[in-house]
Amino acid sequence: MQGVVGLMQRLNAGTEVVAVCDPREDEIKRDLEDKGQDVDNIIFYADPDEMLDNANLDAAMIGTRCSLHAQMAIKVLERNLPLYLEKPIATNMADLIKLRDASAKTKSEVVVSFPLRVTPLVQMAKEIIDSGKIGNVEHVVAWNDVPYAWCYYQSWYRDENETQGLFLQKATHDFDYINYLLGVKPTWICAMKSKQVFKGDKPAGLRCDDCDDWDTCLESPYHYHYTKQERDRVEPTGLMCAFAMDTGNEDSGSALIEYENGIHASYSQDFVARKAAGRRGARLIGYHGTIEFDWYTDELKVYMHHVPRTESYKFNTTGASHGGGDTVLVDNFVRVIRGEQKSVAPLSAGLLSVLMCLRAKQSAETRTFQEVRYD
Repeated sequence: MQGVVGLMQRLNAGTEVVAVCDPREDEIKRDLEDKGQDVDNIIFYADPDEMLDNANLDAAMIGTRCSLHAQMAIKVLERNLPLYLEKPIATNMADLIKLRDASAKTKSEVVVSFPLRVTPLVQMAKEIIDSGKIGNVEHVVAWNDVPYAWCYYQSWYRDENETQGLFLQKATHDFDYINYLLGVKPTWICAMKSKQVFKGDKPAGLRCDDCDDWDTCLESPYHYHYTKQERDRVEPTGLMCAFAMDTGNEDSGSALIEYENGIHASYSQDFVARKAAGRRGARLIGYHGTIEFDWYTDELKVYMHHVPRTESYKFNTTGASHGGGDTVLVDNFVRVIRGEQKSVAPLSAGLLSVLMCLRAKQSAETRTFQEVRYD
């Protein structure tokens, strides 16, 4: 959330952080001071209700650990404040239902952290689809080969009790932008997941710094520095062993999604790919043409089916956070606070995405088709 606040401050939007509720008060103060932030005017609270009741806020932002997103969001919704909510907005069905019920009673306008839907790539794809140029979208193939996946096995994300798996951590973004582009409701989902690489018999709680395999393990700080040339992960490391008995999360997953108009989409995510093997994007196929885009190449192509023409569009967003989507969301949130705009990533989209992820997880674990509905 500090990154999001940093983007907001760069917009010179007239916003100011006046209160923070976090158990890491001293650490956060040091971080903010290191970034040139004056912390003297920020009040730190130990209790979120106390902050929401007493800090005279115009809006709130939630960037807690994932398991607390829904609980904290409900507190904000009860006070009808504009809210910026990190994804996934819930990690279990009980919290999702409580959040859905709270959303029906609030006046809060919520911006969910779904930056992919507002990136230039997706916005252009949406424009082309809506123009009718490729005809109705009849099939979707989407992929996400994650080249930075070390964090899901060597940092706190490795705790599956916290993350509830990588459909919720990653696919929540991809399901959302697919839903956004299609504009129709998903009805059924089936999924598989597997854990083939990041598992092993090393002791639980083992840290890389305490391991004797520093020169043979390709996930060690030694190889991050010398083999992979990724020096930013070397000092200080704090990395956990990726091959320990307590390393959670699957390392690949796939889902098939059926939509109410009869079409289906396939989506696969992989956490073993590295470096130039990384890619994230989709193909949307109509009778008249196919759209293909990839955030890693920053390109969108339109392949026309009945004339000898391919159109290529090159973007310049690779240096921007989430392909430029984070800046759009932050600007939107500021305008939501001012009452100038509605959310471009509403709570309803976050609820649907989590519902799909939970059903995908359930499908993979029970080997069944799951209807995209609440219990």
